[in-house]
Amino acid sequence: MLRLEARENIKMALDAVWSHRFRSALTILGIVIGITTVVTVGSLTSGLRMGIVTFFAEFGPDSIFLNRFDRDPSAPGSLKEMKRKPIQPEYAQLIKAGVRAVEDVSLQLFVSSETSGLITAKVPGFETDNVSLVGFSGNAFILQPRELREGRVFTPEEADRAMRVCVIGPLVAEALFPGGRAVGRIISVAGADYLVLGVSAEAKGGFFGQNGQDTQIVVPYLTAKQRFPTEDRLILVSKARPGMRDEAYEEIRQLLRRVRRTPKGMADDFGLTTADQIIQRLDSILSMVVLVSVALSSLGLLVGGIGVMNIMLVSVTERTKEIGVRKALGARRADIIGQFLMEAITLTGLGGMLGVAVSVLITLLIGKLVPALPSTVPGWAISLGFGVSVSIGLFFGTWPALKAASLDPVDALRYE
Repeated sequence: MLRLEARENIKMALDAVWSHRFRSALTILGIVIGITTVVTVGSLTSGLRMGIVTFFAEFGPDSIFLNRFDRDPSAPGSLKEMKRKPIQPEYAQLIKAGVRAVEDVSLQLFVSSETSGLITAKVPGFETDNVSLVGFSGNAFILQPRELREGRVFTPEEADRAMRVCVIGPLVAEALFPGGRAVGRIISVAGADYLVLGVSAEAKGGFFGQNGQDTQIVVPYLTAKQRFPTEDRLILVSKARPGMRDEAYEEIRQLLRRVRRTPKGMADDFGLTTADQIIQRLDSILSMVVLVSVALSSLGLLVGGIGVMNIMLVSVTERTKEIGVRKALGARRADIIGQFLMEAITLTGLGGMLGVAVSVLITLLIGKLVPALPSTVPGWAISLGFGVSVSIGLFFGTWPALKAASLDPVDALRYE
């Protein structure tokens, strides 16, 4: 009786694919396109998520952010959010006094170009508008320490005296002081002069590879408030006591509803978030992006799968006599099924490997051309891409394999 080992089946499958390589290449094109799309999107979204998780890890797991908007305070709010009452600096004292689960609260005032005009920073010979101006209370750097490249941060005493000092991000330092030695120099920001006390180190993580801290100019809160008295984009960062963040979150929420006299049954008229809540929202968005990409790429996979079924049916017809000879020599039904399934799996598996290789190259190319967009190829995306391609071969190759196995050996031997 004729028996073929798995190794022989694979060799026969590769020979069959190679003997009709042009036809095989056209057949697996849909597989390649579909797998490339899925793996590339998965890689880009995975890199983006990793950067954002790293970004929020810098704030610490016990931080709670109170904002007028339900988004980044430096970004424009919706029309509905713009109608909300601004967050008041007095809320910080109310939270510290009324919420026992909170250790301390810091203030961060974001100066917006929408209300205060274009913010530029300059020194003699150099100027940049790729900056953001933020006012920090004296305890902000204590609650959320920043790594410094040089110099120091301003002290709580300097902040309370509303001194015109600042800490600048590394990109600001490179733009204004390309030769280095920024500490101790004077910069002009929006028409006012500030003494540079320190330069922060490059921040980790960020949105689309960019971390806003790298372009920040941080001045004392009172200094920013005196300079821009109408600015109201204030965010309060509450640091909860260890293990009490959830309790602190709910207590702050109830306190703010009472203070702002939010009617019972109505939604909060403020944004209260934690780092993991923001990441969860991001995950839902990224999941939707991946779902849409999978839906679109499934069309290519479907076309590729139908092509595989078609080429396998043609192969069965072309090799009818060969099947008859094998059956006459004792090949079992399972042997015939295994042979043709292996050929279909080999065909789609090659398409999957090619699709994964192309997606890796595309991801690396995007990372080189657009450094701001984080890109990494996770192992799960490669495994998923290859696994899906093999599954397609198994699914769409089953009918041709069963058809081959059901051929009568006598009729097959007489087939011309």
